[in-house]
Amino acid sequence: MRFVAALVLISLALAGCANDGLRDIRGTAKGPDEFMIQPVKPLTEPADYTSLPVPTPGQANLTDRNAIAEGIQAFGGRPEATGGGIPASDGALVQQASRFGVAPAIRQELAETDAAFRKRKARFTQFRIVPTDRYNQAYKRQSLDAAAEAARWRRAGARTPSAPPSN
Repeated sequence: MRFVAALVLISLALAGCANDGLRDIRGTAKGPDEFMIQPVKPLTEPADYTSLPVPTPGQANLTDRNAIAEGIQAFGGRPEATGGGIPASDGALVQQASRFGVAPAIRQELAETDAAFRKRKARFTQFRIVPTDRYNQAYKRQSLDAAAEAARWRRAGARTPSAPPSN
């Protein structure tokens, strides 16, 4: 009886050590995605009910938030700048950043390439006795050792910021 109790306690203790966190790239939830729900502004009573816009299905309403405008305002910009193209004050910056060309569908292309890469790396990973970190498993060869890289730059004579010691 003691052996069975010890075996159960050991297995529970080992199960408590598992912490996949954000690195588990597999979707395990069966419910809705809570990150797809956009928060709205609080409801307020309008000053004049006759000045309200006509409701149009599928369009924005008065309680919808504009994340881009809120982000621009949080960084000290002008939210009204979201409506048009590139302001004249940012023209030189955009020209310098796009001097080697701009790929219009880069996000979609990168997402497809990454999905194909993860699919290729995960061919035989579903057969595991012990759960493993799928993120580290897929991207192990693309990881960077920060301490070794900082040491390499220091040896080359470059100025590098101080970093916390490696554990």
